[in-house]
Amino acid sequence: MQNDEFRQAVERHRDMVFRLAYTYMRDAADADDVAQDVFVKLLRHDDAFMSDGHLRNWLVRVTINTCKSLFRRPWRRIESIESYAETLAMPSEEHVDLFTQVMRLSEKYRVPLVLYYWGNYPTDEIARLLRVPPATVRTRLTRARTQLRTYLNEEESWEPHSMATRPNH
Repeated sequence: MQNDEFRQAVERHRDMVFRLAYTYMRDAADADDVAQDVFVKLLRHDDAFMSDGHLRNWLVRVTINTCKSLFRRPWRRIESIESYAETLAMPSEEHVDLFTQVMRLSEKYRVPLVLYYWGNYPTDEIARLLRVPPATVRTRLTRARTQLRTYLNEEESWEPHSMATRPNH
């Protein structure tokens, strides 16, 4: 990969890689480490990507694998979600609450939710990235929404605000 291509790829995808890494690690320092490792792997990657979507999917898969390898380390830390949320520039207190509650979900619900709503991946693509059946992804999204409703003490019709911008998949 050429230096300009690499720089552009990092600019376009660093937020997505960090967000996904944070979703797994729940620690900003670990997420930074994962993102750095992922982009070092990209720099060393010799094969050409067919498209930006191919590159993006490769980055997601490498991020997931890197996070999973870090889970095996005995010294892993988890920072306070509330403390980290306070450092983020969020438009409102409701956004902070939503972020905090999403981060409290178990990994199997948290990751598909983040890929779906913030990564704008369709459920079939999430299934391929996570190596689970598409029906499993849809079930996990439904259960995640149900848990969030419970956590946020909202009525049954609650949906994330970004839901209106999501295409139907």
